[in-house]
Amino acid sequence: MPATKDSTRPSRAAARPFTLWREVLTAYAAPALTAGTAGVVTGQADLTLAACTSIAGTSAVVALLVGTWLHRGGRPRRWTTTLPRLALTALLLIAVTGAAAGLGWFTAQWLPAHTPLPTAPWLQRLRIDLPVSAALATTIVTLRWRSTTATPRT
Repeated sequence: MPATKDSTRPSRAAARPFTLWREVLTAYAAPALTAGTAGVVTGQADLTLAACTSIAGTSAVVALLVGTWLHRGGRPRRWTTTLPRLALTALLLIAVTGAAAGLGWFTAQWLPAHTPLPTAPWLQRLRIDLPVSAALATTIVTLRWRSTTATPRT
């Protein structure tokens, strides 16, 4: 008997519900492990430390914020489900990455100028760590959320 695709059965991705805590945990663990390993292998202690703090921490916070906003108590906003998946991802990516870049720049400039905290290399890393982590977390969470959300038929 030839194998045919059963269109009545949902796909595996759609069968697995969006679970925010799992997404946040993954958003923290994945960059912490990858960037931390790269820091250890290359002997960059600052990268190893940043992997568990500014890189993974930013990813987890962004995943929590974006996931919570998208999920919104289990009732998604209509435009988030009708907009094409890549368009929604690009829109959120631009907004969140821009906000994270602004926060990284502001923190790196403002803290040393207005607090007794001296200018440090880790502050300058925030200009790169925050937007890159935010971009990756936003993209992954948005695509995962959208793959588990049914698109309304009109």
